[in-house]
Amino acid sequence: MYFRNKDQALIRECNGLRCHLLLHENDVRGDRLAVTWCELAPGVRQQPHRHVPEQVYVIIQGSGVMTVGSKERKVGVGDLVYIPSNTMHSIINDGARPLAYISAATPGFDVKSFVDRGESVETNTNPARP
Repeated sequence: MYFRNKDQALIRECNGLRCHLLLHENDVRGDRLAVTWCELAPGVRQQPHRHVPEQVYVIIQGSGVMTVGSKERKVGVGDLVYIPSNTMHSIINDGARPLAYISAATPGFDVKSFVDRGESVETNTNPARP
């Protein structure tokens, strides 16, 4: 069994986006999934980006506006957004409180290197619990 608590996950930060890397490439032998817990401060917009893995965002706190390709939609707690492979996407926190979402992507990829095109800074290296 693989287990990691958010408080022990590697953290990447860039321009108001903070991501806890819950599961990323090579955490589990043969893994095909990357999972992050991300938080955006009020007014912060995630850098628009694309990648080969398909992905979902599940909003767990706050509200914002999600852009996937040419479509834009208001999102809030409980919403799931599907992002097809290689499609430009981003999210902006347009609320007064923090926005948080869980992201899952498959196949798994090196999230550490990818978060905001490598401009982020590693801030926590606590290992996963056994």
